Amino acid sequence: MEEGEELDSLPSVPETCSLSTTPLRDGCPDFWVWDKYDKSHEVKVIGPFAQTVHFHPNWSSGTAGIRGTKVLNHGVHYWEVIIAQRLFGTSMMIGIGTKQARLHVDAFINLLGEDSNSWGLSHKGLLWHAGKWRQYTKSFRENETTIIGVLMDWDQGTLTYYKDGQNLGVAFTGLNRLQQDVFPFVCSTAAKTEMTLGLTLRGFDSLQDRCRAVIVQHCHNNRLNMLPLPPRIKGYIEEVM
Repeated sequence: MEEGEELDSLPSVPETCSLSTTPLRDGCPDFWVWDKYDKSHEVKVIGPFAQTVHFHPNWSSGTAGIRGTKVLNHGVHYWEVIIAQRLFGTSMMIGIGTKQARLHVDAFINLLGEDSNSWGLSHKGLLWHAGKWRQYTKSFRENETTIIGVLMDWDQGTLTYYKDGQNLGVAFTGLNRLQQDVFPFVCSTAAKTEMTLGLTLRGFDSLQDRCRAVIVQHCHNNRLNMLPLPPRIKGYIEEVM
């Protein structure tokens, strides 16, 4: 039995539902990485694009976490986390958290969802928030790579998980009532485990945003500087480059 009170206020969801297409397939690529400066000392960010997180490089004596650089308090966002085959321990988690959520603790706990500052899904299939838990899906299989998708819909205030391409249903609601910024978050208690940021998408905020995405898709920074555009428009385009 997991520590903490059972979470009984979440909506019931089916074990899995068929997902024929990727969420936000009509959106555009998003550009964010794991934050090298906003993490536990037991986390290493590796790879040229800061996409892979390596937890507890030597041995583990606690729980280590890291936040992403993306603020989720507007629009719709979808991202995937690839959990490597080395999957075990007390808790490996994917979710979201505020700046007040802890990034490290010298104990083996479910760090995401330990209090009201974070929301998470553990590899044991449990949802955690405010120190309470609820069974949401089956435990992830050991010795197999698992891909967890996360759909954050700020307009609806919902967070939905996908597991190896299947929709697990709405996990958390009421998130758009938050006053603080929230960010993607992963954590692990297990030594020498890894998670890699995969596909990242976002919905369009406006027609202007959609036009910008098309320009970015066909234009690199050096080409942008050659275009006869006002500085304000160039700056708007460069925001997502």
